[in-house]
Amino acid sequence: MKIKAEQKNSRQSPRKVRLIANQVKRLSLKDAFSQLALMNRKSTVVLLKVMRQAVANAVNNHQLTLDDLELDNILVKAGTTYKRWQPVSRGRAHKILKKTCHVEVILKTKENDKEPVETKIKKIEKVVKAEDKKITKKVEEKSTKVKSIKDKQETKKATAKKKSSVNKKSTSNNKK
Repeated sequence: MKIKAEQKNSRQSPRKVRLIANQVKRLSLKDAFSQLALMNRKSTVVLLKVMRQAVANAVNNHQLTLDDLELDNILVKAGTTYKRWQPVSRGRAHKILKKTCHVEVILKTKENDKEPVETKIKKIEKVVKAEDKKITKKVEEKSTKVKSIKDKQETKKATAKKKSSVNKKSTSNNKK
């Protein structure tokens, strides 16, 4: 799963922010936070804010922990450029270009912890089949017990009938 956070129109040139982003994007998430905290550049503040926002999105929206996440990518794109001018001698003007950038942090979940859905489904199906086999065995055992009990009861009834019929015959013979 990928989690994104973005800050647009940050008042820094994209080149300066990219320098810091390229140093951090190879690191783990905890190392990246500690590295950014130690750097003394204006662009580290922007990157820290966006990374914290991405982690907050993952924790609050997807119930993930910091240990489940890793940096996938940090994209620094050029934003709008504010065009200003500086008056100079003899009625002329020089251009001033104030550049902005868009910073996007993409986090992903660690793959070794998360299994694909198909494998989870297969595991669940195996467990269900095993439980089904256990249940059918228990049902068969109980049904055989019930049958044996019924057979015993029938044999008792049959023997009781024979005894009663024998007793009736003997009493009827005695009466004659």
